[in-house]
Amino acid sequence: MPELGQVHGTITLDGKPLEGVSVLFEPESGRPSTAITDAAGKYEAQYLIDEPGVKLGPGTVRVEWGIDATGPKIPNQYGSKSELKLEVQPGENEFNIDMQSK
Repeated sequence: MPELGQVHGTITLDGKPLEGVSVLFEPESGRPSTAITDAAGKYEAQYLIDEPGVKLGPGTVRVEWGIDATGPKIPNQYGSKSELKLEVQPGENEFNIDMQSK
């Protein structure tokens, strides 16, 4: 098991919370972590089903709709061509993403 930091936050699009989007935390090497937002747009990243957290160090964050979820279009700079970067530190990490559609 690598050392993990706890990552949580809120995802919004044009200031409105997004429910049901997947958040992927992709470290430079190793296993990614995932999260799904609740009705308030809040999430907590999971490394394994019963293990919260994200591998320490730099990584890319992508926001996308899951297989069974749909909603407003997520701009490419947050999704498939994500420019979001996160440096995960030991302990608590708050990472809020306020996406803009324009």
